[in-house]
Amino acid sequence: MIHLENVSKQFASGSNAVRDLTLEIRDGETCVLIGPSGCGKTTTLRMINRLIDPDSGRILVDGVDTRGVDPPALRLKMGYVIQQTGLFPHMTVGANVGTVPRLWNWERRRIDNRVDELLELVGLDPAEYRDRYPHQLSGGQRQRVGFARALAADPPILLMDEPFGAVDRITRERLQHEFIAIQRRVRKTVVFVTHDIEEAVLVGDRICVMKMQAQVAQYDTPENVLAHPASEYVVEFIGRGRAAWLEALRRSDADGGDRVAAGV
Repeated sequence: MIHLENVSKQFASGSNAVRDLTLEIRDGETCVLIGPSGCGKTTTLRMINRLIDPDSGRILVDGVDTRGVDPPALRLKMGYVIQQTGLFPHMTVGANVGTVPRLWNWERRRIDNRVDELLELVGLDPAEYRDRYPHQLSGGQRQRVGFARALAADPPILLMDEPFGAVDRITRERLQHEFIAIQRRVRKTVVFVTHDIEEAVLVGDRICVMKMQAQVAQYDTPENVLAHPASEYVVEFIGRGRAAWLEALRRSDADGGDRVAAGV
């Protein structure tokens, strides 16, 4: 479990990026942080793995205060996926995916087996893609490799910052559906940042709708956010598609919870 307790962070200018945020993220769930640009979503995400340290408050991971954990050691236990993938251009796909296991000093055969396993998991044939370089891949393929790399050492937590934001809409939808299918298998604790309410409804177990300074407007399941918005702010943020998404969610529940099949 991830617990943010009265966390605040100021910019160098003195303005608040995050102000007194308290949030609990349950094990095995996908928590989506959504809100307007500049509201503190990414700052919140980066404080979890200490790419940014909070000015006040504390962040607990499985009851351990992250301030007492060496930042590189903390990050080795958290997968991190960003919009631009962050793949090393001079390294092959296989070498990129195997980066963290190498840092953990895994044996070569174990790394190779894990690389092939994960490439298959994200829909890339290892024989075809293992020895390619990032510039030889499409945008969607690079995102798949980035996701595989984040999973490589089997971390319990995944941090995903606009992971599908840099690809076209068709590829984006395909990647969203693939993420859902993979998450059903691996059940990681995921913190997922997006500005897209459709994406939030699709991938999230719980949605945290934020105002500026990461003030929580509502934190609930997708269905409850759609059916029972907590304020006019949430209503306006969700927009006119609320009724249609809610109906699709309810159809998916009736069909056994398959949001993809329901078209949500």
